[in-house]
Amino acid sequence: MNETIRQLFERKSMRVFTDREISPEDKALILEAACQAPTAGNQQLYTILDITDQDLKDQLAESCDHQPFIARGKMVLIFCADCQKWYDAFLEAGCAPRDPSVGDLLLAVSDTNIAAQNAVVAAQSLGIGSCYIGDIMENCELHRELLNLPPYVFPAAMLVFGYPTEQQLRREKPARVAMKHIVHENGYRPLEGKELREMFDHRTGRETYEQWMEAFCHRKYNSEFSREMGRSVRTYLNAFPDKE
Repeated sequence: MNETIRQLFERKSMRVFTDREISPEDKALILEAACQAPTAGNQQLYTILDITDQDLKDQLAESCDHQPFIARGKMVLIFCADCQKWYDAFLEAGCAPRDPSVGDLLLAVSDTNIAAQNAVVAAQSLGIGSCYIGDIMENCELHRELLNLPPYVFPAAMLVFGYPTEQQLRREKPARVAMKHIVHENGYRPLEGKELREMFDHRTGRETYEQWMEAFCHRKYNSEFSREMGRSVRTYLNAFPDKE
């Protein structure tokens, strides 16, 4: 196993950081690594917001499901799927572009998350921990105002970076589902009862499958923040008319 693969296997979310600052040189490397990510048609359909204002970090810590560690992050980046800049560039050139569509948005979200993961891998190689914050997709109206987001820009992911504490480094990485349940050959294979139960055996512990799944469904899938995320995404989609 080479060093890159080892780091991919070992990487886990870090939510507690030391007081050590990230150097400007390392920050620049992480950002450049993000911008070197694979991208559809070399369009780089994203904009990265570098959040340096402490008051704004404090507000994001509250609006993103009340997570105080966000405010303590040494670097906070918001990766936005950006269909606006190409649309504006076409207009500047005198083109007659169609309105961006949902398909354009999905392609931009793909570009955006690839760039974000490049930043994560680069940071890991420098000994800098990170944590994805999917809650940036919530509270659409507030985040649009806070971040000055135009109609065709969607906040797809937020990353919080810092040097992890010893406790965080020693903390065991949560086990992933066995690859046999994830990788399907040549086509999708629906999972059925016995395999679904086997897939989550390593998570249920002393609980039954039904007990664990009911608790997880309530805590995550049916939660208020999950419902709010759905509402916010629908609000954003309204800006992308389904027409050519």
